[in-house]
Amino acid sequence: MAVRKLKPVTAGQRHKTIGVFDDITTNTPEKSLLETVKRTGGRNNQGRMTMRYIGGGHKRRYRIIDFKRDKDNMKATVKTIEYDPNRTARIALVAYQDGEKRYIIAPTGLKVGQNIESGKGVPPEIGNTLFLSDIPLGTVIHNIEMRPGQGAVLSRSAGSYCQITSREGKYAIIKLPSGEFRKVLVTCKATIGSVSNSDHALERSGKAGRSRWLGRRPRTRGVVMNPVDHPMGGGEGRASGGNPRSRKGLLAKGYKTRNKKKPSDKLIVERRKK
Repeated sequence: MAVRKLKPVTAGQRHKTIGVFDDITTNTPEKSLLETVKRTGGRNNQGRMTMRYIGGGHKRRYRIIDFKRDKDNMKATVKTIEYDPNRTARIALVAYQDGEKRYIIAPTGLKVGQNIESGKGVPPEIGNTLFLSDIPLGTVIHNIEMRPGQGAVLSRSAGSYCQITSREGKYAIIKLPSGEFRKVLVTCKATIGSVSNSDHALERSGKAGRSRWLGRRPRTRGVVMNPVDHPMGGGEGRASGGNPRSRKGLLAKGYKTRNKKKPSDKLIVERRKK
């Protein structure tokens, strides 16, 4: 993977840095794994705006991703590596021996024609999905379940990965991308390797229009609103707005909103670095 910096032919291209699509092998998605996506524009079922700054955007079709990898001990062959408009990572179309096709999140280094597998006793190779009890310590992993059979919820975005540091009884201790150390049941599954398209972090839009293509409308800062609209609004001239807080009045810098009695606290070994 790499990024491409454009020549400043126009003002919008002057600061634009986009990813290249060298790793993508086809432009046509698998029709049987597509679903329509209905855009709300931030409105509820009564047509009232309940979320601001949403609207527009290019039409998309959702790719059904297999986050569970529950087709155990059956080999699948990678057919294509594709672009997915709904996520930052690349996706791979895999065909199982019984003819079924599924999309998975493509890890870095996965190639067309490669065989992958999931389940008990599978070798810890890139793209294979194993139980945390079977993965060697220190291995880089992604697509991690938090409850057995739930499907992957951790480390799914471009370039992200976790690492198994140790095992204690029925728990594996995993270092998350945030730096947090967390216990996860060893009966949960995870996939070997890191998520593809790691250079996504280096991309720069270059112009406001690219945000509009993604369905993001311009945001209005609280300090330029009136007092009736925002706690930081009002004042003569360009007033700073006082203590930073949200539109509902919650302090925005350093104020802890996490429930002190949250049950999952006992699974967190070490909090993320401040």
